[in-house]
Amino acid sequence: MLGLVLLAAPAAAQEAGERFELGSDLYLAGETATLDAEGRDDAFMAGARVTLQAEITGTAHMAGRFVEVTAPVGGSLYAAAQRITIEATIAEDALLAAQRIEVDAPVQGDLRVMGSEIEIDAPVGDTLMVAGEIVELDAPVTGDVALMANEARFGPEARIGGRLILYEEEPGALAVPERVVPADRIERRDFDGRVEGATRALSKPKAKAQKDSPAQEPISFLLGVLVVAVLGAALAVLAPATMASMRAHVLRAPGQGLMTGFVTVSALLGGTFVLGATVIGLIAAPFLLIGAVLACVAGYVVGAYALGAWGLSLFGGGMPDSNGDRAIAAAIGALSAGLIGLIPFLGWLFVLALCLTGAGAVTQRLFRPRLFAGD
Repeated sequence: MLGLVLLAAPAAAQEAGERFELGSDLYLAGETATLDAEGRDDAFMAGARVTLQAEITGTAHMAGRFVEVTAPVGGSLYAAAQRITIEATIAEDALLAAQRIEVDAPVQGDLRVMGSEIEIDAPVGDTLMVAGEIVELDAPVTGDVALMANEARFGPEARIGGRLILYEEEPGALAVPERVVPADRIERRDFDGRVEGATRALSKPKAKAQKDSPAQEPISFLLGVLVVAVLGAALAVLAPATMASMRAHVLRAPGQGLMTGFVTVSALLGGTFVLGATVIGLIAAPFLLIGAVLACVAGYVVGAYALGAWGLSLFGGGMPDSNGDRAIAAAIGALSAGLIGLIPFLGWLFVLALCLTGAGAVTQRLFRPRLFAGD
């Protein structure tokens, strides 16, 4: 979940903030990225501190260390950060991923949240899907709720209008007050998808279908493709030179990229175990583990973009050199990588290779390691 934060790094690292306007859409990147003028439709923002201070009529795409929404969003919100704070209404859906998330304003559509510490103190107009270590709900949810948490807290204002689906290591471990949702509308499932309780007969076939193939979850699949495509396009538009360099590295020397990525991820994972064996290093070990995740996720986005650029060139379009072509390449790559990843037995190998090759390109771009004498 924290891996998406790395994707803002190449753009945010630029000395001067970048700004690009296309119609009523705005693209912002820099150490501090703030949208403070109204009249915008969609917004693409990346940086260390990203703030939406003016109302937009379309969709907001935000990635950084700290993300704040203090003005209404007329469409949906997609955000990834270390900390996300929502203080203004989201008119449609919201997808949030961060270490700490605070939702203090209504989300009128679906709310999907992944994080460590999550607080939801404002109404959700449709369904709620939340996964975290500590989850606090103190607001009404109109539709169904799917909840996975080590600890769940329900405040006095918490109400669930539909079903509550709980994913637990031991079904029955999480206590839910009757005032929040009646017991006959609670489904308890273990992490393997097995169902316990009164709704077992109705829910078991659905759980089994979810286990059979990711292709039977089209909404989740398309959402994942959309997130990768948007992030790839945003990076390509906001940091075209950086993205072009990494794309070229993936296509020019995929074997070198794969090896560099393998060494990078192996070093991070190996360092986790080495530091974990010491008393002082035990504190730093989790950060190396997070770094390995960051490298893999960033590598996947870069690799998917390179795949899309290669596919675009096959149709005579050449390598993307305009913002429109960059967006098309990102979309083609995200969809192609997602579809190939669904192939039984071989798909996961392709995804792993794509992640490592892209991670190698990121490492070469950021640190320029001398792993190969001829480089």
